[in-house]
Order: sequence, then C-alpha cells, then structure tokens
Amino acid sequence: MEQDGDTNKTTEKSQVAPQQTIITGQHENDGKIVITIDENKLTARADFYPPLGKGKPLSPDYIASMLDTLQISYGVAWDVIQEAALECNLNHRVIKDVIIAKGDQPVAEVPEYFELEASLSSAKQSIDRNAQRIDYRSIASYIVVKKNQILAHRKERIPGTEGKTIQGQVIPAPVQRQETCRAGKNTVKTADAILAACDGRLIILDNELSIDEILEVKGSVGYGTGHIIFPGDVILDGNVADGFKVYSGASIIAKQTFDATDVIAKKDLIVAGGIIGRGQNTIKVGGTVKAKFIQNCRLASRGPIQVSSAIVNSTIYTLDSLDLGDKGRIIGGEFFTIHGLRAASIGSETGKTTKIHCGVDFTVQQEIDKLNEQFRVLSQKRQKVMELLKNPAHDATKKAALEQFNNQIDGQMSVISNKLTELLPKLNADEEASVSCLGEIAKGTLVEICHVALFIDKPIRKVRIHLDKAQGKLVCDAIK
Repeated sequence: MEQDGDTNKTTEKSQVAPQQTIITGQHENDGKIVITIDENKLTARADFYPPLGKGKPLSPDYIASMLDTLQISYGVAWDVIQEAALECNLNHRVIKDVIIAKGDQPVAEVPEYFELEASLSSAKQSIDRNAQRIDYRSIASYIVVKKNQILAHRKERIPGTEGKTIQGQVIPAPVQRQETCRAGKNTVKTADAILAACDGRLIILDNELSIDEILEVKGSVGYGTGHIIFPGDVILDGNVADGFKVYSGASIIAKQTFDATDVIAKKDLIVAGGIIGRGQNTIKVGGTVKAKFIQNCRLASRGPIQVSSAIVNSTIYTLDSLDLGDKGRIIGGEFFTIHGLRAASIGSETGKTTKIHCGVDFTVQQEIDKLNEQFRVLSQKRQKVMELLKNPAHDATKKAALEQFNNQIDGQMSVISNKLTELLPKLNADEEASVSCLGEIAKGTLVEICHVALFIDKPIRKVRIHLDKAQGKLVCDAIK
C-alpha cells in the first residue's frame, strides 16, 4: 500500500462488513474512522480514533476517500465531521457514534377513506365512574341511529413524499391503506359521508355499515341489554327483568309471557304468552294488542285488544273494542272501550267487582275529569276570596288586590267551562256499543254504555247488553 505525503488517503480496497466498514492507512498507528451504515442506508455513524505514537492524524482527504469508497454522497454533515476529526486529532480522544450522514425517510401516502364517527365506535355508553349514582339499566348494548345521521366521514388523501438514501438512491413513497367503512343496507354514501337512510340499529360487520329496522333481543332484557329504546320493531325472545323499559317506535313482539314494568309501542303489541303487569305504570300501545292473557295490568290501546284466555284484575282502556272470543273470561278490574266487548264470562261473585264502560272515549273522559278537578279547585279559591272581600278590616288597596285576583279566577274558570263545552259532545263516541257474553255475567258486575248504567244484581247468561236510547236505559237481548 502507498500513502501520499502527510495524508491518510489510501489506495487499497476497503474491507466491507454487512454494516460496518474500516479503512486503515499504511501503519496501524495512523488515525482511522469506523463507519457503520444502517440496513436501510438512511444513516451513517462514525467512530473517530486518534493516531498512536508517530501515526498520521485524520485528514480531510482520508475522510473524503472513505465516504467516496462507501458511495456516501447525500446528507453528509461536513461540519460535524470536521469538528469530530479536529477534536480527535488535537485531544487524542476517541469520538464515538457521530452521525456523519443522514438520508430522507419517505413519507407514506394515505389514500382517501371513510372513518367511523367517534361517537359510534362503541356500542356501550361511557360510564362516569365518579358519578354518585350509576343507573346501569340505561346502558344499552346496541347503537341506535336516526335517519340522515352521519355514520362515517370522508378522510381526504394525504400525498406521500419520496425518500433518499445517503448513497443518493431514491426511495419511493409507500402506500399506507387505512381500513375504510363501506355503505351497506339502509345507508347512503355521499361525496363526504355515509349516512343512515332510516332510523334503526347500526350493525358493523367487516367495516360494512348497515341499519336494521328490527331489533331482536335474543336473551332476556336486563342489565346485559339495558333499557330497550328503539325506533323500529322490537322482538323479545326472553323475559323482561323488573324495572326495565321497553319502548318501540313501531311494534313489540314477545315470544314468551311478557312481564311489563314500563312499556310503550307506537304500533302493535303482540305477545305469544300473557302480559303480567308490574307496578303502577300504564302499558301504552298505539295499535292492536294480542295476548293469551292479561293480569294485574294497566293497559291503554288506541286499537282493538284481543285476548284468548282471560283478563284478571286489570284496568284496560281501548279506543276500539275488546274481544276475548268464545272462551275468554273477565275476572275483576275496570274496562273502558268505545265499541264494546265480547267474552265467554264476565265477573266473579267471590272476587273484585268488575266494571265495564262502553261507548265513551276515555281520552276525552280523562281530559274532562282533569278540567273538572281544576274547576273545583278554582271554585274553592273564589269562595275564599269572596269571604275575604266581606271582611270590613281590609282597606281599599287590599280589596282592590282581592278583586283583581277574583277576576283572574273568573277568567280561568270561564276558559275551563268553554273547554268542557267543546269536549262534552265528543264524550259519547259510540251509542251502538254493546257487551256480549256467551256464558255468565256474575252478580255484582256493573255495565255502563254512554253513561247509562246497569248493575247486575243476579247472574245472567248468554246476553247482549246495549243502549235503548228511546227508553234511556240498557236492555238485555238473549243470544241464541
């Protein structure tokens, strides 16, 4: 090997290890550099060793030849190299792990994709552990969305950037593909979002978003499901635990006996078994009710009610009719039905009195009852004011205030009277309503049609009770 003058420039071939390269001069005591290149060829690091004894110091030419031999041409930190070499030569100190060249890391391209809305990322509602009281019944196990609600939004494409190695080689920008949401059943994809096409339950399967208009609860309704509050049809495979709500914006279909605490169905309530009430809440149904039996319930329906077996100790309201067929029994309770009822037997001599009211719109009756109560309270207030006005101890100012208050009461009572006048003609909704019993109506049963009452003082069988408007009484016709 030959060495030029006072430099460390070498003419021999470098000995290249997989990541490390050492090039020595003519003498082992000469200063040297150990260069390590990472496997991605994005960084070169160097250890600087000072000369020993009479060895030659590190020189710029020697360092340049090292970089040239290793084809390091991009991102070279010459200032750093010169500073480290000077420190090494002057202080005869080993300088290690100096970054002498650095390439450019490529930046990945991210194609356009649709990202799920953060609020829909979990079916479970978040629980505030710091809350003084947590109602775990309100934590639902499913996601309900509304029509036109945004399910996923578009994330714009992020362009990538090419990289470059310390040897000057271009590194193409990689493509980093994100999981993207896809529009499925009952969803609409626009340029910027995926929207719900209807109210319903959100289902996410393999990043496909779809909306199911029917919620089927496979097991029981309880702490595992939370309250069931759903805009579409609800199908219940199991029972309902005490204290849990079931609200449906459409129909409720129960495959077993339905233990009801707080139930609302805007359409129909169909129960394969019976309906057993819990507490004082009223089951509210906007359409038809069908069940095998009803027990200890308060149930109000805008549509007809059909029961095949029995209704026991319940309060039933319907704006249509109540039909228990040829075998169904009514035992105790109170019934309000516009178009009448039909049953195999009504009442029980040993049980609670059964009261039946037909032909009357119970919603109008309830409103009238409420207005009458308000009118009664106002009448009491007015009477008290009138007594105070007769007291000679009151001065003119006091009497003026009392007279003003009295006038306000009169105005409120006048408004209530007008409302009552409007409602009363709507109260009797069906004068043709009737009560039909194919078996026996028990002693003690009260039947009322359009506020005309008939008290059953002895059992009667196979009769149809209806209003004889001309005579102003209820009459019984035999059913053959």
